[in-house]
Amino acid sequence: MCLVRRFEETVLDNFSKGAFHGTTHTYIGQEANAAGVLAHLQPEDIVISNHRCHGHFLAYGGDPRALFAEMMGKGTGVCGGRGGSQHLHWRNFYSNGILGGTLPLAVGMALGEKLKGSHAMTVVFLGDGALGEGVVYEALNLAALWQAPLLFVLENNRIAQTTPVELALAGGIAERFEAFGIPTAEVDSSDVLEIWALAGECLAKLRANPGPQAVVIRTCRFGPHSKGDDTRPAQEIERMRSQRDPLEIHEDRLAADTRRALQNEVQAQIEDAFRQALADPYPETGDFAEHH
Repeated sequence: MCLVRRFEETVLDNFSKGAFHGTTHTYIGQEANAAGVLAHLQPEDIVISNHRCHGHFLAYGGDPRALFAEMMGKGTGVCGGRGGSQHLHWRNFYSNGILGGTLPLAVGMALGEKLKGSHAMTVVFLGDGALGEGVVYEALNLAALWQAPLLFVLENNRIAQTTPVELALAGGIAERFEAFGIPTAEVDSSDVLEIWALAGECLAKLRANPGPQAVVIRTCRFGPHSKGDDTRPAQEIERMRSQRDPLEIHEDRLAADTRRALQNEVQAQIEDAFRQALADPYPETGDFAEHH
């Protein structure tokens, strides 16, 4: 969680300085979700993420330097500088910026693993804003119909870009999954251990009896939707930070010297990764042709 936080803070601090290209959607405040869920992965499992993918990628085990470089368009990036902030592929990790469009990919991949007879589970992250997309419900229908081994993780940060959830969604979120017969668990927490325990239960059920499951995590986004589009009052964000910061909740469980050592180690790692990515070369045009 500390690694994700320092990475994202570095992104926001340096975006306006021209270090990165395109756009970016940071994960600040939601770190416990990625850490708690992805701690249960087996090597063959698949993760599919959305536009807010940095935290998921790093929690999956991705290299901060490669992600910095990708966002800079460098040849050493995760995808050689071609994908930018939102479109990543590394090992069994995939992300895409098309809102809701990741769910059909997840259902197809999960079904493919089932038909191959593998034991791989697929985990797909989505936000509350994606629930306005019709393709999401087509995907839920087919996942349930085909009993795809798939865990939906809905991160409800209660705001879709700048639209509060109350102005966008009628009815309950869990009921949308349950309407398709998908068992759904809910948690309103920024405590990584609570999320870890619940995600562990869901994935254990999924491995024992393959078929879709869902987890709805009520969470808090501290940063803007992307680089600076935040219409929320400053006092609301400060209130969330004071009550729901996953790092502060968890670091109270650590001894002071352990906490300081971890923070110093992560800070040095992120600074080194950013420095190396800045110095990395841009790809030659021939590199693109060879990969194509």
